[in-house]
Amino acid sequence: MANNWPDWLPIRNNLRGLSPYGAPQIDGVISLNTNENPFELPEPVISQMLEQLPDVLRSLNRYPDRDAVELRKSLAKYINNQSRQDFSVSNIWAANGSNEILQTLMLACGQNGALGFLPSYSVHPLIAEVLGVTWTSASRNPDFTLDIPAARSQIIAIKPSLTFVTTPNNPTGTVLRISEIEELSKACSQISGLLIFDEAYAEFSSETSAVTLISKYPNIVVVRTMSKAFAFAGARLGYLIANPAVIEACLVTRLPYHLSSVTQGIAIVALANAKLLQSEVDLLIAERSRVTLALESLGFKVSQSSANFLLFSGFQGQQSKVWQDLVDGGILIRDNGITGFLRVTIGTPAENDQFLAAIARHKP
Repeated sequence: MANNWPDWLPIRNNLRGLSPYGAPQIDGVISLNTNENPFELPEPVISQMLEQLPDVLRSLNRYPDRDAVELRKSLAKYINNQSRQDFSVSNIWAANGSNEILQTLMLACGQNGALGFLPSYSVHPLIAEVLGVTWTSASRNPDFTLDIPAARSQIIAIKPSLTFVTTPNNPTGTVLRISEIEELSKACSQISGLLIFDEAYAEFSSETSAVTLISKYPNIVVVRTMSKAFAFAGARLGYLIANPAVIEACLVTRLPYHLSSVTQGIAIVALANAKLLQSEVDLLIAERSRVTLALESLGFKVSQSSANFLLFSGFQGQQSKVWQDLVDGGILIRDNGITGFLRVTIGTPAENDQFLAAIARHKP
């Protein structure tokens, strides 16, 4: 479709070769392809959300709180408890998923282009191209780690307004140490650029978060989501932690009343139950280790992961054929386009067992 636009449609030239972002959605299979949390919300949390809904529904004739103040207070409290920081509302901004935050940042601060290190989250360059922000791709090491000296040199040479680093990285699971984060922060400071850390999978990692450096390096921006660790993907709630000046810049380019009253209300309840909602995170981490060992025992090579997914290689046959065989057998995983690799989301123990049984047919 992207290459067959009708003549009467005045679509922008830079969009003509693009296709919409999206992962396959297939009914009747075990979905291990979009890094969702496999566990449903606990009944006590659902009950609390339902208790909040009547008040929210009665006020749907009014616009939501434009600045989402109560929600941002709850997010600040959560991050402070996690990272022993002292953030306030002025350090937090929330939106419809972290992708809206990424888009808003590019609208506000993308005048001198953006830099990213691939393979990484494919939405970063896609948003840049859609918005007309010049995107530069740099490479990672063969093991998907980041060459910090090379990255520093590229930042200083290219001088982008925005440098994107995903940690833990998607789709590879690799993570940056806090000392490496600081080195990149220094480089971006030299060129007056923002360093944006996409920490969508931070709760699955034992590494120190980049939020701990924001007071020292005001050019650090951390983007988080409630989709993964909170099992909250359907609610669409992403947030940003940064210096207040970054928040003010985002407010200039945000859409009016962009975060619904319903989303704000149930997200506050979710944050009040953070410990309960994240009670399965340890189980998913344990399952990540179990699945890793099982894949390796079958002869596959697994990229070391600090997220809720695994990138693996070594299977027999082309990745597209292996992917299709798994789908035909009722297991949907992800082909991210990295030659020789596939990615699987960690599911429930039973789902993981079914995946391992299916992938064993393709062992080296």
